[in-house]
Amino acid sequence: MADDTKATADQPPKTAKQLKKEEEKNAKLAKFQAKKEAAEKKNATAEKKESKKEKDKQKDKQVIEYNIPTPSGQKKDVSQPLPAQYSPSYVEAAWYSWWEEQKFFKPEYGRTSVEEPNPKGKFVICLPPPNVTGSLHLGHALTASIQDALTRWHRMKGKTVLWNPGCDHAGIATQVVVEKKLMRERGVSRHDIGRDQFVKEVWKWKEEKGDTIYHQLRKVGCSVDWERACFTMDEKLSKAVKECFVRLHSEGVIYRSKRLVNWSCQLKSAISDIEVDKEELPGRKLLKVPGYKEMVEFGVLVSFAYPVEGTDQEIVVATTRVETMLGDTAIAVHPSDGRYKHLVGKYCLHPFCDRKLPIIADDFVDVNFGTGAVKVTPAHDHNDYEVGKRHKLPFVEMMDDIGCITDVCPQFKGMPRFEARKAILAALKEKGLFRDLKENPMVVPICSRSKDIVEPLLKPQWYVRCDEMASKAVEAVRGGQLRIVPAIHDRVWYSWLENCRDWCISRQLWWGHRIPAYFVSFTDSNLPVGNPDDGDYWVSGRSEEEALELAAKKFNIPKEKIILKQDEDVLDTWFSSALFPFSIFGWPDQTADLKAFYPNQLLETGHDILFFWVARMVFMGQKLLGQLPFPEVYLHAMVRDAHGRKMSKSLGNVIDPLDVLHGITLEGMHQRLEEGNLDPKEIEIAKAGQKADNPDGIPECGADAMRFALCAYTAQGRDINLDVKRVVGYRYFCNKIWNAFKFSQPFLEGYTPTAQEGLVGKESTMDRWILGRLSVLVDDANKGFAEYDFPLVTTAIHNFWLYELCDVYIECLKPVMRGSNEEAKAVSRAALYTSLDVGLRVLSPFMPFLTEELFQRLPRRSPSAPLSICVTPYPENLGLYDKDLDTRVRLMQDVVKTVRALKQDYLPPKSRPEVYLKCMTKESLSALQEFSAVIETLGQCNGVHCVEDGAVPTGCTMVTVGHSCEVHLLLKGLVDPHKEIERLNALIAEKQGGQSKLLDITKAVEYEKVPIEVRDANKEKIEQLSVEIENLRRALEGFKLVEQQQ
Repeated sequence: MADDTKATADQPPKTAKQLKKEEEKNAKLAKFQAKKEAAEKKNATAEKKESKKEKDKQKDKQVIEYNIPTPSGQKKDVSQPLPAQYSPSYVEAAWYSWWEEQKFFKPEYGRTSVEEPNPKGKFVICLPPPNVTGSLHLGHALTASIQDALTRWHRMKGKTVLWNPGCDHAGIATQVVVEKKLMRERGVSRHDIGRDQFVKEVWKWKEEKGDTIYHQLRKVGCSVDWERACFTMDEKLSKAVKECFVRLHSEGVIYRSKRLVNWSCQLKSAISDIEVDKEELPGRKLLKVPGYKEMVEFGVLVSFAYPVEGTDQEIVVATTRVETMLGDTAIAVHPSDGRYKHLVGKYCLHPFCDRKLPIIADDFVDVNFGTGAVKVTPAHDHNDYEVGKRHKLPFVEMMDDIGCITDVCPQFKGMPRFEARKAILAALKEKGLFRDLKENPMVVPICSRSKDIVEPLLKPQWYVRCDEMASKAVEAVRGGQLRIVPAIHDRVWYSWLENCRDWCISRQLWWGHRIPAYFVSFTDSNLPVGNPDDGDYWVSGRSEEEALELAAKKFNIPKEKIILKQDEDVLDTWFSSALFPFSIFGWPDQTADLKAFYPNQLLETGHDILFFWVARMVFMGQKLLGQLPFPEVYLHAMVRDAHGRKMSKSLGNVIDPLDVLHGITLEGMHQRLEEGNLDPKEIEIAKAGQKADNPDGIPECGADAMRFALCAYTAQGRDINLDVKRVVGYRYFCNKIWNAFKFSQPFLEGYTPTAQEGLVGKESTMDRWILGRLSVLVDDANKGFAEYDFPLVTTAIHNFWLYELCDVYIECLKPVMRGSNEEAKAVSRAALYTSLDVGLRVLSPFMPFLTEELFQRLPRRSPSAPLSICVTPYPENLGLYDKDLDTRVRLMQDVVKTVRALKQDYLPPKSRPEVYLKCMTKESLSALQEFSAVIETLGQCNGVHCVEDGAVPTGCTMVTVGHSCEVHLLLKGLVDPHKEIERLNALIAEKQGGQSKLLDITKAVEYEKVPIEVRDANKEKIEQLSVEIENLRRALEGFKLVEQQQ
């Protein structure tokens, strides 16, 4: 070939400058080509890895069914080999019915009767009774997971254990469900068929559909005593309700009074505070209200004038509920307000009614709010009610039970209240009294059952006097007899109970415990007639006959001259729930169960019902039995979505626990939305939310992974931001346990363990270390359960199985089991068996299905060992922890992590470099020499050399581990440092360029207008790039050092 420097026939010879430029160009092209090839190779490797990762994931998610015919109640067949990978469908099949059949969950198990003394003590807890209409939601799943973990732990500790289930009759919710069913299927209302027939229809529905949640709780693995399951309308519990009412009524603790209540016009009933959702509006908003075709406007403040009688003056007042002005009976001003002092004592004239409104002075008025004058509507506002009582004002009821205007003003009589709102506003304008309308932030009370706007109405109701019982409940916590966990809720307890109002227990429903009170009238017209609004002419009784006897005695009238009419109302559902800790055991009868199981040992529930349920159980327990119903209350956090938002169907973030158990596609999740009650716009928003959070739907996770995840989330006193991805992560954790067990099985074939766990005397260092870590696990688990610190337990379990048993010990065990030293094998086999046996028992309260499946395949220490892991003793006090050994192993693990990190930074995959450990102390030298073979195994090295003062070969990169060791990784011969330096420089420049662009974006003038989520994402990217650049620079310095040494 002709020399390129010579001229051709057509071209002059190239100059030195041209040749240099061409050489640089060719070098750049070569560099670009090399970079391109490296990128393609990297992408191909990444794609291959990603493909393998995805295949492994799909393999892990594969659903394997247990298809061996096993009649319900019989033990699952465990003679077949374990499937290749963990599958919840396989693992969770058949066990529960066997547990039930064997009566493991009954307190009588293992003893002659519940009255038999047990030196280990007892543990009794009630399942907070879910609504009979309900299906399992994440709140139930959290409650069930925590309570079952505690129950199983106490049972394995050898105590007499009862977890008593029950179901609440859910007065309003159930009545609404059955009413809708009747209208949908037969076109009739409850009034069409009458009370008795309607109650029969509810019982029929309950028998057909009412145990849905029980089946779901079985799916979760709840170890309750189903034979003791109670329903709050059962005869036994109904007897307790009557007894309680009659006793408290006879003592004057229950009384009758006409007061303001939360009223649902749609339900035509009073409702409790917990059934009122408070929607905060920042300003004007249209809301959909049942019974109205058009949306109703809220969040506006209407100002109008009342003329002052006999003057040309007026007083302007403002209200967000202008329709209530029909019930105004006064105008209030502050006593010190100079603007109105001269008007106090005068009257304003009502524009639509023949009514004068006195102008009164009262300290409750805020001088600086609005005009400083306030309309007073005592019959329809809680604050005004108190003002009305203080000033002896008339209580004018302008609205009836269904929310229509009464006859207080003929002009608006019979109008639905929100239609009247518009008509009154128009009439005020017509009379020239309208002054202003502006947006106003407000809180709208909405009935959680009917979605109607809640109205304060005056109603005669039955009340429980709470002051004395509340005082005793406060003293119980202050005195330490009752402990609330976490203690941050103590102040809420004090705040509520020290300002406790009397409890309205009447509900205008047909389904529920009918109030055992009777209004007394007489056949003799000469005798006085009572007022049903007060309690003077009411008696109560366990039966009508008992009430009649009491009435005759009270009024000194022969029984034959007395007419009794039972109250039509039923009791608040919370009334029967307040008796639950003792009514389920047969109180007021002195039964064996009541004697054995009251008081309970613990009440576990959500902090949202601390007052509505917990406090009232304390009231009733102390009042009726003279004893607290439990000495401890554990309050778990509330479940929110991964972003911290409240679970809401309209956001699409409500997760059905059974979908987590069995899995569901994204399309299936969308279909659930379509079947709900959301409007089309909300459905689209909800679908977008579902797609963003779960683009591939939810894979099958199983009960064990869900239970473990929920308990792991319970940081005390905080909300739980539940990310389903974390549950999926624990499903992979289950698979890790599964694989560890499968690996171990061949080594345990034909193995007979010793009678007791412990050391046999010839354990290797790693055998003693894993047994020491097992000992720490046991101590942490027992401590966590005792202190309700569930994350302590779950973290200890996760770390032991994943990072200690699987990642370290089993890896160290492989060369031992494949070797020829039979004595070492036998000793390590014993340590491995103990680790699996104890590890499964520690895990069992959280993962009952997986642990049972594996435990049944382990050999037993004794022929008389318990049949199931759930009644096998929980490990405690192994006493095998060696602190000095643990310190040495921790140093070894730090070295291994460093070796792995260096390999990842500097070497291609599967490289096996030599490692030199330069030790600064004799202790570190001794420790690392002891574990050099382990480091070689875990670090996948081709030799580990420990030196104290000796020279380390050239061509190494180095990182210091603490103050005691330098890790030198020999790169010489494995990589080309020059090429790596070029590659890293290019990569650093690329990363820095990307970071600079992002920083320039953040410095732009208009950047503050960018959505917050975009700004947060940019900030995270900049921080991540900083970390990556720092790591690349560190690797670059390492290669520069190697290059210098060559």
